[in-house]
Amino acid sequence: MNKTELEDIMFKFINHEYDIMVCTTIIETGIDIPNVNTLIIIDADHYGLSQLYQIRGRVGRTNKIAYCYLMYDNRKILSEVATKRLKVIKEFTELGSGFSIAMRDLSIRGAGNILGSEQSGYIDSVGVELFMRMLDDEINRVKGNPVDELKDENVEPLIEVETNISDNYVEEEELKIEIHREINKIDSFDKLNDTKKVLEDRFGTLPDNLIIYMYEEWFEKEAAKFGINKIKQNKNSIEVYLPITLTEMIDGEKLFIDLYTLSRMFRISMKNRQMIIILDTIKLDKHFVYYLIEMLNVVKNSIKK
Repeated sequence: MNKTELEDIMFKFINHEYDIMVCTTIIETGIDIPNVNTLIIIDADHYGLSQLYQIRGRVGRTNKIAYCYLMYDNRKILSEVATKRLKVIKEFTELGSGFSIAMRDLSIRGAGNILGSEQSGYIDSVGVELFMRMLDDEINRVKGNPVDELKDENVEPLIEVETNISDNYVEEEELKIEIHREINKIDSFDKLNDTKKVLEDRFGTLPDNLIIYMYEEWFEKEAAKFGINKIKQNKNSIEVYLPITLTEMIDGEKLFIDLYTLSRMFRISMKNRQMIIILDTIKLDKHFVYYLIEMLNVVKNSIKK
């Protein structure tokens, strides 16, 4: 069709002279038709992720609920890559998913050979974040810039909680890894709440152990801000060792009163000029991680002005 014919048909479709339009992938090129609410993609397994994302974006452009059906021959055995792409386009439905889909596409295709001509690779075997960090470190070495050889994000956590994601919640290993990555990014109460909302929206109500896991991540980040790097945990208690510099800044009397108000299960002792906050975990009303988070807030408020 020439451009005049195309334009004429589009205007007729927009003006409801046609209720159904059959077309090629030309529809992906930014055409805005607000009154369309249903899209059917035939042989969706033939398309790339970015193309599927663009085509799907032709519907749902107003406040009307829109539907996009991805069709493929049920007699056909889909390749692993095609299956992954269809799952990704199904999972990421919220606004602003373009970057997330692009990163997943990079993970599926691979980043290619940096010093060669290949446009796909095996980045998924190490993960995008680790791959980019390795690349950044190597570039710094070539340039002669200092590289922190001891940098390791997989250090042992200060406290132990259950971090297992049950198959009853999510079965696919890729999704479990993604959930772990999102939880590992939690560094504030707002970020915790945002992550909780996103996970509940995608996978349903969070089990208690996952919420505790999220609070544990938040606690780890907050403890690092205070320079806390030593905690002893056993069956009956948890001992939090405050750094000497922090100990010297604490109003001990205020800390004792506020901790006792928080819970009678808290005790304080001193060893080698270090203040040790002890939480007896036997008779707590809720999981100890919630008390530890509140404890850090008490510590913060006990620092002498």
